[in-house]
Amino acid sequence: MTQTVDSSAAAETRQVDRLLAHYGESHQNPKNEIIHFIAIPLIMLSLLGMIFGLHPYAAYAFIGASMVYYARLSLVFFGTMVVWSAILLALVHAMGERVLPLSLGIFIGAWILQFVGHRLEGKKPSFFEDIQYLWVGPLFVLSKLFGKIGVRW
Repeated sequence: MTQTVDSSAAAETRQVDRLLAHYGESHQNPKNEIIHFIAIPLIMLSLLGMIFGLHPYAAYAFIGASMVYYARLSLVFFGTMVVWSAILLALVHAMGERVLPLSLGIFIGAWILQFVGHRLEGKKPSFFEDIQYLWVGPLFVLSKLFGKIGVRW
């Protein structure tokens, strides 16, 4: 079996770029984008906090599995997400015994924001199509920040 080399741009596009492009299709409204810059980090914090509140080792396992996913997509995103996850873990630890109720409240409020943003956008969230977009959301925020400072992932 022989393979042909397709030099088209689509064939050369990395998976991370395809995922970000698809995610970006439902995030064109500037207000929705701003909402995502607030809500996505809050959702990440609250999700980690809820998992940690149920069982700390499960939170570490979740981070580990997420890092495998990110490492497969981009070393720049992987490195950034390692640092960001450490910051989130420090915040979760700072919540102390109130980690579960605080995280639950943040989670509910952040998702309300997300759905308000998508109502403004007029498009459903990408994760309704594919659950992996829950992991792509943070990369979307990072890609916008990286674009402003000239970092290529």
